[in-house]
Amino acid sequence: MNTAKPFSLLILGSVMSFGLIGCKKMHTGVTPIPSAQRSAPEVGIPSGPVGGNPGGQDIGAGNRFPGGIDPNASNLATDIDGNTPLGPRDIEGNYILDREAFADQTVYFEFDSSVVSPDQKPKLEAVVARLQTDPAFHLKVEGHCDERGTDEYNRALGERRALSIREYLIAMGISADRISTISYGEDKPALFGSDELSWAKNRRGEFVLLIPKN
Repeated sequence: MNTAKPFSLLILGSVMSFGLIGCKKMHTGVTPIPSAQRSAPEVGIPSGPVGGNPGGQDIGAGNRFPGGIDPNASNLATDIDGNTPLGPRDIEGNYILDREAFADQTVYFEFDSSVVSPDQKPKLEAVVARLQTDPAFHLKVEGHCDERGTDEYNRALGERRALSIREYLIAMGISADRISTISYGEDKPALFGSDELSWAKNRRGEFVLLIPKN
């Protein structure tokens, strides 16, 4: 009996089967090429615009900060009234706003009054001394009220308080063109509450030092 031919066919079949199996294993083991559309890894900053702001500035791997703001900048802009500050200092026009320079010199008023009381005048003297030392600096005076009274009345009372402080500073030798005023009425309380302590802290005049940017 001639067994050479069946034996050859058996060997040939085994080789072909091995080849097919080997090709399949090689195919499944290929590492896929990374796609250019892969999402950025999460690094604590959300991908895409923050707060729905499509105009944000890219700062790496698809991450954005609102309004193109550089979080490492020393002075970050805000709106002209100082709402929603975005950094340690605000910018208004050609000036950097320093709200801490005269934090201890906040002037407090009696109920329904815009008269600077004698015990508050040393604070104004300290403000004058600083402005005289730095002639390029300007000042903004903000007038505030407690919650009692209508919005319109408190806005007017806050203006009278800011102007009263301004007039005192002018009388002590500070040029009028260096001092601006604004009234917030009852809109920006220092303390939230309907008690004597809160009302006393909210009847005030605050100072913002304006430092030239250049």
